[in-house]
Amino acid sequence: MPCALCSADAPLVSCPVDGGPEAASVSICAPCSDQIAGDLDSGHMRCLATAMWSDTPAVQVLAARLLKRLDAQGWARDLSEQLWLDDDTQTWVDNVAATSNHRDSNGVVLNVGDTVVLIKDLPVKGAGFTAKRGTAVRGISLVHDNPDHIEGRVDGQRIVILTKFVKKK
Repeated sequence: MPCALCSADAPLVSCPVDGGPEAASVSICAPCSDQIAGDLDSGHMRCLATAMWSDTPAVQVLAARLLKRLDAQGWARDLSEQLWLDDDTQTWVDNVAATSNHRDSNGVVLNVGDTVVLIKDLPVKGAGFTAKRGTAVRGISLVHDNPDHIEGRVDGQRIVILTKFVKKK
């Protein structure tokens, strides 16, 4: 059986897909599994163009979530806009926040797409600017493997922000 994402004929591992039916998982190859747990290689993840049209809802959910993580890539953003999911599957895609512990500085649960406000001036490493207190960050993404991190755009740069320095608007 090939990898559900890249169709590679390789030994497969089970990848759980949170937020949906109990014990939902997808069989993927080790390279795909390693990337899901760490940094995504946009070249390898172009396989999502095919995987997102799978008949298996868990594969669709995983592909949609990976496309959201690759949102800075134009091709991934285009694919996300093309992706159509039935209501139940779309709820499952968005449901990752309900199963995670992403909370702002006041303990309020953060969800994908929320708007947050910075509560402290934050120097942005590698970008050469400081994100000022009071800056609104719209349409945040959650870092799935770390509940202390979110991603968002500040001054046109996509940055990782610690949740303890934001409050939900």
